[in-house]
Amino acid sequence: MKMTDTFIKPMHPEGRKFVAIFAAISLVLALIWEPLGWLGLGLTIWCYYFFRDPKRATPVRDGLVISPADGIVSLIEKAVPPAELGMSDAPLTRVSVFMSVFNCHVNRAPIGGTVKAIAYRPGKFLNASLDKASADNERNSLCIEMADGRQIAVVQIAGLVARRIVCFTSKGASLKTGERFGLIRFGSRLDVYLPDGVQPLVNLGQTMIAGETVLADLVSDEGARATRLD
Repeated sequence: MKMTDTFIKPMHPEGRKFVAIFAAISLVLALIWEPLGWLGLGLTIWCYYFFRDPKRATPVRDGLVISPADGIVSLIEKAVPPAELGMSDAPLTRVSVFMSVFNCHVNRAPIGGTVKAIAYRPGKFLNASLDKASADNERNSLCIEMADGRQIAVVQIAGLVARRIVCFTSKGASLKTGERFGLIRFGSRLDVYLPDGVQPLVNLGQTMIAGETVLADLVSDEGARATRLD
């Protein structure tokens, strides 16, 4: 890896028009008053940084569930998957990953399989770190069915700043673990509903890397992990 690769990341095509808009505004601000132009330049660089799309080294062993988002584990609790997916109405373990405006916002498939259902539902724009955001906020839900018939739900949830959920995949598509499937603009959250009986291998407050951090192991009988915060 080149040293420049550490600092300069490719940008997702979804961000090009936003960076162009920020750059154009910065130019106008600079013509009005130079210090405003520098401020606009800083915001343009941040916009590019927000839409960065770095390569990730995804573990490929069967049974591993990988984090679909960069961010912090904000909730781990039992909850019923979104009704619009038509999955079981029994509560499953839900792991929520909160993304701030400084996280990479490209979303990746937590497991490989077939997209059995996609359901978009409009809603509010509450702070995505709140528990009720799962029920009340704008969301886009996917049900991914694995080869053994088990299903995992992954839900894109808009946040306080986010106003647009983008999904790149479609019903019937085949996804690989860690494959890009969507993006949420400017702050949001991802929920993963694990199959019944599967324990998460992450804890509250843990930093997650989309496409890399192991969230759970479907073929392991290991219990939930304890952690120490230093």
